[in-house]
Amino acid sequence: MSRTVNPFIVTGKIGPEYFCDRVTETARVIKSITNGNNLVIISPRRMGKTGLIQFCYDKPEITGEYYTFFIDILHTSSLREFTYLLGRAIYDTLLPRSRKMAALFVQTIKSISGKFGFDPITNMPLFNIGLGDIERPEYTLEEIFQYLANADRPCIVAIDEFQQIAKYPEKNIEALLRTHIQKISNCNFIFAGSERHMMQEMFTSSARPFYNSSDLLELKAIAPEVYIPFVSGHFENRNRTIAPENVEWVYNLFKGHTYYIQRTFNEAFADTAEGEDCTIEIIESAIDNIVASNDTIFREILSNIPEKQKSLLYAIAKDGEAEAITSATFLKRHSLPSASSVQSAARILMEKDYITCINKVYSLTDKLFAMWINKLYLSGFCWSVTQKD
Repeated sequence: MSRTVNPFIVTGKIGPEYFCDRVTETARVIKSITNGNNLVIISPRRMGKTGLIQFCYDKPEITGEYYTFFIDILHTSSLREFTYLLGRAIYDTLLPRSRKMAALFVQTIKSISGKFGFDPITNMPLFNIGLGDIERPEYTLEEIFQYLANADRPCIVAIDEFQQIAKYPEKNIEALLRTHIQKISNCNFIFAGSERHMMQEMFTSSARPFYNSSDLLELKAIAPEVYIPFVSGHFENRNRTIAPENVEWVYNLFKGHTYYIQRTFNEAFADTAEGEDCTIEIIESAIDNIVASNDTIFREILSNIPEKQKSLLYAIAKDGEAEAITSATFLKRHSLPSASSVQSAARILMEKDYITCINKVYSLTDKLFAMWINKLYLSGFCWSVTQKD
């Protein structure tokens, strides 16, 4: 008996048959890169930046012509970590594809080549290097770019959450990277980021090193008229049914955020037997389970947030989307102390990526976290479809 594949992928690589739309965006990415340009992709977290990049990497225009690399630097906090991740991604990607290029990597990266171990069977070097082995990250980074410049085919390097480099303690990291990138002719870069204000400032301010250096793509939610048939179709193709209005309700609940919609239907599909209908009760139960599964993580996050910041976090979570957060009306409605206190708390919460602001509208970055706060700490919250009006 063959296993039924859950079509709503939330981890790992997404096959083309499970990838929803993004036709225009895919064409834009491929056009920019294959025409020798760098590209900036800006979107809220979990809107599908990573999936789009990896989907484009598998297109025939890319896969047979380029070496492709991807690093996520969200959790890095220094140039040393950035250099380590980049070096590791390049080596691990090339080792199974080109022994020649893998060997050249060790020969070129002289600052750490003595730290490599060797596989006793293949005699190939192993990237068993620790962060502490990178003693001079600026020099090692220069060697990595020199290596890319000498690659035997053009390269594409995608750096996710690129705005993180502006938070490193080292000075002039943007200028350092820009200098290396300008010098290399056979490598193009995709700079993806979720902190909209920071990314726009980095690439559109004439005072910043990356000013006017790349094409710009703002990734928005997939249109409901595309997403709803996509979800319904996958249920139908596997002998299950789901009402379009139930799909639409989930879409509206998460405001089109790809990850949360996929996560919900991944759970709901698993709970819907073959030949059965995915009811609103199944969907609500799926959301409850997802939120509950993050309980320990969310409690830990809250325990590390000071009271004033926590009060603002609760206020924004309760509103869902909050505007004019320093206004007297907002302060009074949520019993917040003062405009200056709220302004300071908002700045810190944004730096920690707990909240986001788009077009002066504030919301919690993690929609599940917002639901958890509302359900556990705030009264009168219910996401039941029967009470949504």
